[in-house]
Amino acid sequence: MKKTFMALCIIGCMHTYAQTNQQDQPPKPPTPEERLKFITEKLNKELQLTTAQKEKVTAAYKDFFSEMEKNKFKDKQPPPPPPPPVSKEIADKLSAERDTKIKQILSADQFKKYVELEKTLRPKPPGNPPVPPKQN
Repeated sequence: MKKTFMALCIIGCMHTYAQTNQQDQPPKPPTPEERLKFITEKLNKELQLTTAQKEKVTAAYKDFFSEMEKNKFKDKQPPPPPPPPVSKEIADKLSAERDTKIKQILSADQFKKYVELEKTLRPKPPGNPPVPPKQN
């Protein structure tokens, strides 16, 4: 009985230690493929795209993400993780090209919804986490 209890205590301690070590590492950003899947599913759900529209939107976003990956290290030598973001000028140019392609694919109503929806798809900027409310 004592041996069983001691074995369970040791296993519990090891499990707790393993969980605390995993929490110290920052989460990895999603891959371009994961982002592409998430965005196309969300756009399809919100905009009710036709099959042809879905294929073209997917192609437009695939081009966008591949160009963003190519340009990620264009201006700088890559530092240790996390990698630097793409310069704002390059990102704005690529976003405008992508949106031009999307506008040609969608109807006017779908594009209006898309513009609003696209703002929610952008990743949150790092730093400055929200300040917790003061307790009195």
